Amino acid sequence: MKNLLKKITTKEFDRKFNEGEDVSQFLDAKKAIVTKQIHRVNVDFPSYLLKRLDEEARKMGVARTALIKVWLAERLGLGL
Repeated sequence: MKNLLKKITTKEFDRKFNEGEDVSQFLDAKKAIVTKQIHRVNVDFPSYLLKRLDEEARKMGVARTALIKVWLAERLGLGL
């Protein structure tokens, strides 16, 4: 089955969302995960690793924490 979701950049999505526009056409409800609790964790990283994380996050146009969450979800097979 062909993916019928429209594609836009993260920055464009954020802008539309922040301006109150309907962004549902860019979301796949079948992959949505509802979380009820958020737990903050502290992780120590060596500076060389943070530098590489920041480089990758900048390339993707996302925050470092978002990149880490996505990569962890992928590694755990959560398919985000």
